[in-house]
Amino acid sequence: MRALCTLMASMLALAACTTEQAYDTAQGWQRNRCGRIPDKAEFDRCMSDANRSHDEYKRQTEPEKK
Repeated sequence: MRALCTLMASMLALAACTTEQAYDTAQGWQRNRCGRIPDKAEFDRCMSDANRSHDEYKRQTEPEKK
């Protein structure tokens, strides 16, 4: 039941956020996870991805407009 409440609260919070705010929050969580990686090269790759800006992410994921 607690997990369901947490999930519902998260969904409501995200609905009130802009996509950029949600992206920034997710990137913070990813940076936290990167900090647990002992291998330096893997840590660097993880942090590089976690520090990608929302605009850069959108450019890389949106299909090319003709």
